[in-house]
Amino acid sequence: MADDNGNVLETITPGAVRRIHLVGVAGTGMGSFAGMLKAAGYDVTGSDENVYPPMSDMLRAWGIQALTPYSPGNLDTAKPDLVIIGNVIRRVNPEATAVRERRIPQMSFPAALGSLFLDRAHSVVVAGTHGKTTTSSLMAHVLVAAGKDPSFLVGGVTQNYSGNYRVGKGPHFVVEGDEYDTAYWDKGSKFLHYRPKTAILTSVEFDHADIFRDLPHYEATFDKFVRLIPKDGRLVVCAAYPNAVKLAQACPGQVVTYVAKEGAQADFTPRNVRFGPEGARFEVVERGTVLGSVLLPLSGMHNVENTLSVIAAARGLGLSFEEIAKGLATFQGVKRRQEVRAEIGGILVVDDFAHHPTAVRETIAAIRHRYPDRRMWAIFEPRSNTSRRNIHQEDYAHAFTGANRASLKVPERHDKVPVDEELNVPRVTEALKTQGIDADSATDVPSLVERVARESQPGDVLLVMSNGAFGGFIDKLLVALRARFGEK
Repeated sequence: MADDNGNVLETITPGAVRRIHLVGVAGTGMGSFAGMLKAAGYDVTGSDENVYPPMSDMLRAWGIQALTPYSPGNLDTAKPDLVIIGNVIRRVNPEATAVRERRIPQMSFPAALGSLFLDRAHSVVVAGTHGKTTTSSLMAHVLVAAGKDPSFLVGGVTQNYSGNYRVGKGPHFVVEGDEYDTAYWDKGSKFLHYRPKTAILTSVEFDHADIFRDLPHYEATFDKFVRLIPKDGRLVVCAAYPNAVKLAQACPGQVVTYVAKEGAQADFTPRNVRFGPEGARFEVVERGTVLGSVLLPLSGMHNVENTLSVIAAARGLGLSFEEIAKGLATFQGVKRRQEVRAEIGGILVVDDFAHHPTAVRETIAAIRHRYPDRRMWAIFEPRSNTSRRNIHQEDYAHAFTGANRASLKVPERHDKVPVDEELNVPRVTEALKTQGIDADSATDVPSLVERVARESQPGDVLLVMSNGAFGGFIDKLLVALRARFGEK
């Protein structure tokens, strides 16, 4: 049949295959999964159109051959028992076409992860619009610090482990639960394959406008997710999002709430929150009882909220408060989440993944908490499919509170975003000016680098926000600043 998807498997027994080939191996998630498969004892190969550092270096270090470009011949080299197809791979891809035609057993990355690792584990899934990577990384680290020897697979490079994954011998597997689609033949969310026993739902706000029609369509996938949790499972949900709490009512298991607002109605809340150069300190209140104080080496109320979710989930897993506090205090964060890249000539450069207007607002607030007396210049690239659209036009106009100056990159035209749906960057900058924020925009990266390098002053914090490479903006900026101040 012309529309036949080939030999697609939903489940597989771990011992049934030895040689696994990943099509689309250079992506962060797929590359890390390749490393995890290798660490678990499988013979692993991969292919991609191009393989660049850092993923090319990581695959080489793990002993995984990455074949380029996509070609049916890669399958002759790999001789796989199973092919895993990444969600960026389209049906017309020549290698994917050959997999179908040859009837080689194939799976999506989420289905393979669920089948090969999560089926026999206590799956701890962190889902939600915001904070997934930080929260899942923190959850995993708390379990490691408590001696539970968990496995994990997250969407960012954890500073404690210099990687995205860990293969442990303990019962727990922490996974970042992405709501994006699964494969060209499976348009359901990835997290629907993750068999949650314990889950955290951080937030539900409309995102991924390229695959979800509107907020109700987006909420529907989270409704499916919470229904997967068994009766003896636990769902930890953020009370700051009433729609998330409402969705949680469909969960068959125990539902536990948390919120960062002191004295609010929730099972877990903070008290006496204080921010300083070392991060956040606060007392943890569990159902009216003060458990004790914690230090979190991150800033921002959104990270206090993320931390409360981890505490609530960890308590359900049987960890003592002392064990949890020890893990929190030794967490080093995640690359590209409030990551200090350099301080040159007294100018501090901070890198963050923020792109949704809520994330932009919370990240600016967090950096303001951490550096209250420094001038902050927020530099933002609206790169994601959703952030390029005017669906959040008004939200972006109010997302930069706390910044003294703001510069926005005007996105390049995108064939998936109709002209009448594009974000109007000049309108955003004009709105920011009415709020007293010195705002401007740029259509290209080199001119923006030149402007920021020339006009920034000692004492400034330059907060750079993008969910992509931003055309190498930060690396180019660091070069320009070093040249300006005569540093090497």
